[in-house]
Amino acid sequence: MKLPRNNLCHSECSCQKNLSILRRVSVHFHVEFSPYSLRWFNKSRLKSSVMATLFLGLFIFLLHPVVVPSRPALDLHRVLPSHALRYLLQNNLSSRPIFRPTVFPNGTIQRLPHTIIIGVRKGGTRALLEMLNLHPEVRAAESEIHFFDWEGNYEKGLQWYSRQMPLSYPHQTTVEKTPAYFTSHKVPERIYHMNQTIRLLLILRDPTERVISDYTQVLFNRMQKHKPFQSVEQLLIRDGQINVDYKAINRSLYYIHMQNWLKYFPLSQIHIVDGDKLIRDPFPEMEKVEKFLRLSPRINRSNFYFNKTKGFYCLRDGGRERCLHESKGRTHPQVDSAVLDKLHGFFNEPNRKFFHLLGRTFDWH
Repeated sequence: MKLPRNNLCHSECSCQKNLSILRRVSVHFHVEFSPYSLRWFNKSRLKSSVMATLFLGLFIFLLHPVVVPSRPALDLHRVLPSHALRYLLQNNLSSRPIFRPTVFPNGTIQRLPHTIIIGVRKGGTRALLEMLNLHPEVRAAESEIHFFDWEGNYEKGLQWYSRQMPLSYPHQTTVEKTPAYFTSHKVPERIYHMNQTIRLLLILRDPTERVISDYTQVLFNRMQKHKPFQSVEQLLIRDGQINVDYKAINRSLYYIHMQNWLKYFPLSQIHIVDGDKLIRDPFPEMEKVEKFLRLSPRINRSNFYFNKTKGFYCLRDGGRERCLHESKGRTHPQVDSAVLDKLHGFFNEPNRKFFHLLGRTFDWH
């Protein structure tokens, strides 16, 4: 509905009249602030600024999320000592996966050994392992693994090595035995880089007796395979002197091999078992082994009994009796007395140096 023209004109005239009145009137606003109201104003403005900053930061974070890697890069220079890092680089091991023990649902673990019986060949290593295995807190690998002395095995890495170990519970001690380790030049360094604090067991016999025992094992093996063989005198003597190239002689030069081990491990980490005493009376020697390995004293005299037929001690475990394999304790061949005297004389000086190195003596010829 339209207004009459005269009304519209009247309305417009009224508006113009009002506007002219406003132009002539000056309006002034007067605002007073007390000190308290100023403080309140400043605090309120500060809070608003802080909140605005926080919300802005949160908004930027959501728009640009920080990417965090699932596994941080391993800086070998930070976590490894210089000598270990050099060893990894020289042997191309830095690219291999880091070892992790295998844990099974029943709580058992397949892990690297806490203790290694490093030798010596024909020193009584199998007897030592069987006797040590009487202890309920010990789990021993059944076979000789040859991880550190055979290149083909060593290249397979620590993960492979751990899989050769028996299953054990966390409170148990895992033991491995490879007698050839003691006389292998590379082995001490390799074991050191696996575990610098490992406890090592070394069982030794009279060097002359060990040589004859070494020969006896090879002799029986060759006879079983119908292979030709030489007499012990032929192997021991060359041009009237002891044949130092005969491997059995080299294995009995304990002083030379022990020097190599002491480059990497203190004597406090190597317990030497007297193999001759272990044969005659095993219990005192096993007490020392328990103490060295920090095991509770669980092996006692009732675990051993002398088998008159075999001529050496056998084991009794929970009412079950067992002896070592028939290949152990073989009768040695007769050796010419003059050759034996030469052998005893040859080992006199190396034995003396070995005793001095250890700070103890053995009842050897």
